[in-house]
Amino acid sequence: MKAYGVVSQAWAPLSEGKHGIFTDSELTETGKKYGKIAAQVALCWSAQRDVSIIPKSVHMERMEQNIDIWDFSLTDEEMAKITAKDLGHSEIVDHDDPGFVKMLCGMNIHK
Repeated sequence: MKAYGVVSQAWAPLSEGKHGIFTDSELTETGKKYGKIAAQVALCWSAQRDVSIIPKSVHMERMEQNIDIWDFSLTDEEMAKITAKDLGHSEIVDHDDPGFVKMLCGMNIHK
């Protein structure tokens, strides 16, 4: 994607709260090291991988936490541990579904 100037974008970088992401023991322990919460560690992991992140919240406190990720960096070891948790696929849409791909290709966003 980098060769074409395309940036990946995570529409649900916090897994929509699924999979115990907010209470995950490794994310929580890593967060304690930096004075952060598990969600901030997960967002930092995405940002360090050059993924554009769009975390959703309707709560002001969480919005503030979501943006407060730029004052620390995860180590290579921490990045690898978190990467091992990655499901490797989207849970929002099936990018391999021909119907979904056809729908995307048929969109005209420039009109």
